This record gives sequence, structure tokens and C-alpha cells, in this order.
Amino acid sequence: MADQTFLNWPFFEPVHRELAGTVESWAMTRVEPIIQAGDDLDATCINLVRALGESGLCRRAVADSASQIDVRSLCLIRETLARYSGLADFAFAMQGLGAGPLCLFGSDTQKAEFLPPVSRGDALPGFALTEPDAGSNVAGISTTARANNGHFIIDGRKTWISNGGIADFYIVFARTGERPGTGGLSAFIVPADSEGLVIEERIDIMSPHPLATLRFDSVRVEADQMIGEPGGGFKVAMATLDVFRPTVGAAALGLARRALDEASTFSKARQIGDTLLSDYQMTQASIAEMATAVDASALLVYRAAWAKDNGAPRVSREASMAKLFATEQAQRVIDQALQLHGGQGVRSGCKVEELYRDIRAMRVYEGASEVQKIIIARQTLGS
Repeated sequence: MADQTFLNWPFFEPVHRELAGTVESWAMTRVEPIIQAGDDLDATCINLVRALGESGLCRRAVADSASQIDVRSLCLIRETLARYSGLADFAFAMQGLGAGPLCLFGSDTQKAEFLPPVSRGDALPGFALTEPDAGSNVAGISTTARANNGHFIIDGRKTWISNGGIADFYIVFARTGERPGTGGLSAFIVPADSEGLVIEERIDIMSPHPLATLRFDSVRVEADQMIGEPGGGFKVAMATLDVFRPTVGAAALGLARRALDEASTFSKARQIGDTLLSDYQMTQASIAEMATAVDASALLVYRAAWAKDNGAPRVSREASMAKLFATEQAQRVIDQALQLHGGQGVRSGCKVEELYRDIRAMRVYEGASEVQKIIIARQTLGS
């Protein structure tokens, strides 16, 4: 079992320590059998969500208001799941991120219709923000939602959409034109079976996850499917990412902890002549660097989560620091673990090889490292 002493830090309450044990026990017994049960990525992801729902863990990612979302709990769950499987972490994370706009800004009617199935694991949401020419530059969104006699007509394309192709509904951000730039965006609930919504492409990546490009050809949505106020889509998106960005750092932290565990176990068993690999000072230096990076990442991740849970209205700076540092350091830790494994580390099926593929995308999605640096700098400079 990975080091649990960090749970004694003052960021946590007894309920968090209890949760950590519950998630650990569940992940230890349930994740691997589901992953091994089939080769179909979509079915595996859906089965993971169903199992997470049955366990009650999905309810942790879905709440009726911002005050009910405990970010420390989300971080603990993502960190633990990521240690066992990047896909299990993804399945849980998307239940939260996809439903986040509804939790934070949805009407009572919208929440009553869409949130219970997500919290049970019976429905999968998607968060459709990114476009071919608008990634971190949200102001560049070109998908339009044109008002037309009490409903809206959506036209455009979204890409790199998680749960694309398997989601039951998508939260779609489109330009309604109230103001220029980010002030003219609105958010909509779009059922996956809407006429005119096409899965244009399924995207394969080095760490397999359900991703797709979506095309909207005159997709009609009713006016009451708008989330929040007209022109408030940017606020909806940023507030949602503000809550969930520290959890990306937590997932990276989970990958790094697993890499440290794998490196420690391997080095204590690997015999080189008459000497264990762990007895070499160069190995010990690597282990020390890895352990320090893991703890430093954990401090930043759980500081951001603690601040949000304790009423900070925005934690953009803290969340970006956590995401930036934890993902970058996890890449380094995993690389060191792979190096200690030698040839075994690049062999398909070796855990550190899997971790190496899993971590790379985390430095890009939900705001690349370069974007996090810009956010941190602007907040620090007061601009």
C-alpha cells in the first residue's frame, strides 16, 4: 500500500481519512477485474462508471450546489483511483467534470432530471468546450447557438471531447453573441441522441480513453436547456474548471505515488552481482528526489483543495500551481522509475510503462502547463 501518512496533515478531517480507506479497499478489489474483463474500451469505461455508481463514489462528484462539493474528497478519490488505473480515474473524473456546470449553475428542474442518473452511474456526461481552433483560448470558440422561436439552433464542431461517443448528454459551450469574446458564450445541455449531433471521429491516443470530435448540424435545443444566464457560459466553464483543476493534480499525484512504489519494490528486489539495486547511492538519490517531489506535489494539491473547501471564492492561482507542479513532477518521477527498471521499464505490460503513457496527457488537458504558468503569473502580478 502507498504511503498514507499525508492523511495526518492538517488539511484533512476524520471524514477524509475514513473516505481514503474506503476508496483504497474498493479500488484494490474492484478496479483490476473490470479492466481485465474485456478489450472493448467503451464497455470497460461504462462498466467502471456503473461500478463507481454502485459503490456510492459517483455521488461524491455530483452535488446540488457548490457548497456541497468537497474538493478534498474528490482529490483523494482521484489520487487513489489513479494509483490503480488511469482509466478508472478518468471514469470518475468525467462524472464530476461533465456534471459540474449543472451542479454549480443548473436550475432545479435541470438538476432533478440529469444529476440523479449521473450520481448513480447510470448516465455519462460530456464536457464539450474545446474546438479545432479553440483550445485554451476559450474566446476563440466559433460554435454558434442561434435563437429561433423559443429554442436554439447549434452549429459547429467540438474536439478532444472526453466520453465522446459514449456520453448520454453533453454540456456544450456555444456563441450566442450577447457580447464580443468570452462574454458572448452560453452553456447548453444537449442529449447525445439529438438530431444533427454526429460523432465525426473517434480519437485514439497513447493512453486509451474515449475521446471524439463532435459535429453539430443544426441541432435544436429548447431554451430551458441553457445552463445559467445568456452570455454566462464563460463563467460556467471557468467556475467548473476552478473546482476540478486541483483534482487533475491529484490524479497525477496518484500516478507518481504508484511509480515511487514500483521503483522502491523493484530496486529492493533487483540483484546486481552481490548488491541490491537499492543499496547503490545513485538509486537512493533517485528515490529521495522522487519522494520529495511526491510530497511537495501533495502539499500544493491539498492546499488548493482545502482553500476551496474553506470558502475561498476563487482558487485559480492555487489550482494552477497544483496542476502545473503535480503533473510536471509526476512526469519526472515516472521517468526516473522507468529508468531504474532499465529494459523492463519500456516493456509493454510493465506498470511503469503504462504510467509513462498515462501521465503525458495530463500535462496538456484542462489547460496545458504553459497556460497554467500564464494564469499563475497574471495572478501574481495582479493583472
